[in-house]
Amino acid sequence: MVVFEVYLAPDADPGRILGPETLRETKAQIMTLDEARKVGFAGIPDPQGKEVRLIAVAKRDASWIHRALETSDAVALFRAHEVD
Repeated sequence: MVVFEVYLAPDADPGRILGPETLRETKAQIMTLDEARKVGFAGIPDPQGKEVRLIAVAKRDASWIHRALETSDAVALFRAHEVD
């Protein structure tokens, strides 16, 4: 699994991070930090006042999500983390 740590652009709508087709085809899960903690993600960094979402996706679809995040105007910055 790959988890993308996504920092939203100022005043961005989190619902616009990924399009419906990308979500449907990749089965990517977008979570707030609180939602991620509730399902067992640990070691989540302090966002220091920034709005952050975590996107969990199968490794096979990580490049698709990477490209989508690069072109999303809702995204200011993102990092990918491989998780076993």
